[in-house]
Amino acid sequence: MNHASHTITLAAKPLTLDDSERQRCEIWTRVMGYHRPVSSFNIGKKGEFHERTWFTERAAALSA
Repeated sequence: MNHASHTITLAAKPLTLDDSERQRCEIWTRVMGYHRPVSSFNIGKKGEFHERTWFTERAAALSA
């Protein structure tokens, strides 16, 4: 059986959207054991949310 190898190259045009074509993305987070949308937070809680740092296991691993 002879398998021919084919390569297809597509020139991708950058995708641009008008503001009318965009959809708002709602961000949810876990607070005190349950999930809530960030949009429902008061101004102080929103500020606290934006100051949070991301946790990664690799960075938190203890050296032996």
